[in-house]
Amino acid sequence: MTADQLKTIIAAGMACDHLDLEGDGRHWYATIVSAAFEGKRPIARHQMVYATLGTKIYNDEVHALSMKTYTPTEWSALSA
Repeated sequence: MTADQLKTIIAAGMACDHLDLEGDGRHWYATIVSAAFEGKRPIARHQMVYATLGTKIYNDEVHALSMKTYTPTEWSALSA
């Protein structure tokens, strides 16, 4: 799987204000900013992203995905 394919899958499953992906085709590192994360704990945010992947995470199409998840407000505070 390519970074563009993985981005497309995640973006199709949830609205993202920002989505950055790096990786080697098996191990991925994502920074995701979404208003959908408002009021959610980190584990719930990660579960939301994993849900966009469906079976791809379980059948090893996506072997590993590390992520940082932010609300737009949190993201703005980091950029300031």
